[in-house]
Amino acid sequence: MTASKDNTGALAGLKVVEMGQLIAGPFCGKTLGEFGAEVVKIEPPAPPGQPRTRGGDPLRNWRMLQDGTSVWWQVQSRNKQSIALDLRSPDGQDVARRLIAEADVLIENFRPGTLEGWGMDYATLSRSNPGLVMLRISGYGQTGPYRDLPGFGAIGEAMGGLRHLTGEPGRVPVRVGVSIGDTLAALHGTIGVLMALYHRAVHGGPGQVIDVALHEAVFNVTESLLPEYSAFGAVREAAGSALPGIAPSNAYACRDGYVLIAGNGDSIFRRLMDTIGRADLGQDPGLADNAGRVARVDELDAAIGAWTATRPLDEVLATLGEARVPAGRVYTARDIHDDPHYRARDMVLTQRTRDGHDIAVPGIVPKLSATPGTVRRAAPHLGDDTDAVLRGAGLSDTLIATLRERGIVQ
Repeated sequence: MTASKDNTGALAGLKVVEMGQLIAGPFCGKTLGEFGAEVVKIEPPAPPGQPRTRGGDPLRNWRMLQDGTSVWWQVQSRNKQSIALDLRSPDGQDVARRLIAEADVLIENFRPGTLEGWGMDYATLSRSNPGLVMLRISGYGQTGPYRDLPGFGAIGEAMGGLRHLTGEPGRVPVRVGVSIGDTLAALHGTIGVLMALYHRAVHGGPGQVIDVALHEAVFNVTESLLPEYSAFGAVREAAGSALPGIAPSNAYACRDGYVLIAGNGDSIFRRLMDTIGRADLGQDPGLADNAGRVARVDELDAAIGAWTATRPLDEVLATLGEARVPAGRVYTARDIHDDPHYRARDMVLTQRTRDGHDIAVPGIVPKLSATPGTVRRAAPHLGDDTDAVLRGAGLSDTLIATLRERGIVQ
């Protein structure tokens, strides 16, 4: 699937101003843009006398580069318009307020107090735009004793309880491998934006502020972590590839790789035991439910591991698939790229960059039957849309030229 210029998305007509950088705020903007929202991204100009590539969202220069632009940027900023605007200057702030006055949604992920210092607190902005929905993503939220501390996704993962659970028992906690804290915050922010827009549209309510803290977004997906401590005084520890309290569910070594097997449903467990030649365990009354299996998880893991260790991964997957036991291989980027199921569901897209390169990028989630998401625009160069956006906000060419001469816009 390639980019489309059609915009029949569920959010077509929605105007979004994105003032965040890096991951959390921009991921929310990306998601809204994929479903039709018009997203204007405000980025800092390059320093005076420096090439334009020295300015903008720092994500432009993260990870592997292609023609000087990050391939990550190509995913995070598709469907967006870029204007280069100095928000530290009073004139730049005036321009931003004009853009926000016409927006439905404002996304920002600066440290709390930054917008207030620029005269863009919600009370001020909502006077000219009462319906404004303002998403604020920060490390610790807009209130509380930690609000002024700097916070990144990795810190949110630690404070939210996730990092303590990752890795092998007794070893240093490890990260998931992607910026999961930022992404979880962005998804919670997206949910909040859609709920606020629904309230405004259906119930006639005003706009409102959505306050998302990175650590709270992580904490929200830790399942029974806190209730286990409250009820039993149990502090869940790292368990490697196993899922504590659920058995059997683990990664098992094959002759040529690892297989993930989730045999924790009662009937699934019996089919799994029959398949590996351990019907005795499948018929054991003490293993008929999850509680009994958890008590003997080491015995079960050993039995399953003994069966997988003598077989190649493909044979294990085929055998378990025939027995209707959930199992899967550990995918690499190459596996994803070449997988026919990913391709069949348009989850590997071909996207052409502004520099004319075709790259494979992730598809769009979720799948909507009537108003599916689309990629309509490649990720912009810094300031690609400055003039068009500012003209649309009512600024004259003379004023735009003056602001450019003063370095306020690029």
